[in-house]
Amino acid sequence: MTGISDDVLLVHGGTPLEGEIRVRGAKNLVPKAMVAALLGSGPSRLRNVPDIRDVRVVRGLLQLHGVTVRPGEEPGELVLDPTHVESANVADIDAHAGSSRIPILFCGPLLHRLGHAFIPGLGGCDIGGRPIDFHFDVLRQFGATIEKREGGQYLEAPQRLRGCKIRLPYPSVGSTEQVLLTAVLAEGVTELSNAAVEPEIEDLICVLQKMGAIISMDTDRTIRITGVDRLGGYNHKALPDRLEAASWASAALATGGNIYVRGAQQRSMMTFLNTYRRVGGAFEIDDEGIRFWHPGGPLNAIALETDVHPGFQTDWQQPLVVALTQAAGLSIVHETVYESRLGFTSALNQMGAHIQLYRECLGGSACRFGQRNFLHSAVVSGPTKLQGADLVIPDLRGGFSYLIAALAAEGTSRVHGIDLINRGYENFMEKLVELGAKVELPGGDLV
Repeated sequence: MTGISDDVLLVHGGTPLEGEIRVRGAKNLVPKAMVAALLGSGPSRLRNVPDIRDVRVVRGLLQLHGVTVRPGEEPGELVLDPTHVESANVADIDAHAGSSRIPILFCGPLLHRLGHAFIPGLGGCDIGGRPIDFHFDVLRQFGATIEKREGGQYLEAPQRLRGCKIRLPYPSVGSTEQVLLTAVLAEGVTELSNAAVEPEIEDLICVLQKMGAIISMDTDRTIRITGVDRLGGYNHKALPDRLEAASWASAALATGGNIYVRGAQQRSMMTFLNTYRRVGGAFEIDDEGIRFWHPGGPLNAIALETDVHPGFQTDWQQPLVVALTQAAGLSIVHETVYESRLGFTSALNQMGAHIQLYRECLGGSACRFGQRNFLHSAVVSGPTKLQGADLVIPDLRGGFSYLIAALAAEGTSRVHGIDLINRGYENFMEKLVELGAKVELPGGDLV
């Protein structure tokens, strides 16, 4: 985002967030499971679906391709019927897809169903290099041909796609999803090594297995997919969003609050929970969710490195950094997943934080960014009092982090570009109000 948009939220800081909110299905699973429905010969039911922008984008793209998408019998349920898949108008695709990177995952399913696909230019958060060339390289290995056209890429599959051996240079989530969604109906066996193994990847594999796919996961990050001739529909409840749950946990810590996150699950958050406890946060787990709170007293400075699962997730980093500005001493954060993810800290410094960025790897080991001149390590000195400021949201997680900072700060902040947060946080403004946050729209209208 390069300018200040009209979607502004006024945040009056200094009030601890207290109360209960609910997280539903994971942003990093639900849109991909919706795409998987394209592969089926019959309807699919997806439950625990959040009302977020990425879901709306994918719903629109599916409908453009002839998929019927309607609400199910229970709240948060979608029924997706791909019986009459068809080609979509290029201009219509482009209009729906400009704010999301999900369309790249339509390639494999559309090649299987139609023999061709058009993929427009992609959007998404500007947090570092996320090249799509590898997606196209993989599809070529399966047998697709790709032609650059005005506004995007046109793909064709002259014959049935064929399984192949693929090794990822880095365990990329998006690349792993691309291989899974393409390999399940390809002829023969596909072997994917150095694959991503995030919980959302496992849940997508569960979806595909319910449809009739044959997929095995080894302990060495190798996934083997035996192609089948036909897939059916699925009935699946999406796993809860562990990234949103951690964001609210960090908000509780930074504001001195107490938040019960209904739907949060321990198993997928164990690494985060260990770090949260090291910082000085408290939590209590029951069968329905997790309560997070600040127990009083000073927070602890820590050394932290992000990594692919089962390491500390990069999406957990930005919200927690806000809480670390209130910890006593020097915290070190080494970002190893996205090279530009620490850029959001400049706004925190304007609010009164003391955060210095470094090009060196300030962690236990060197990473792939260490010799490439990226500011990918941070030293956070605290505690510091934060002051309200004008903030322009840079990306999804950075945007929620700015909200946390504004809530923890003294005075009023104007947060611009809040619509971007709708990509991954369902009804976040309503949840803020439920937790006692003092927020309003310009003109004095309460949220």
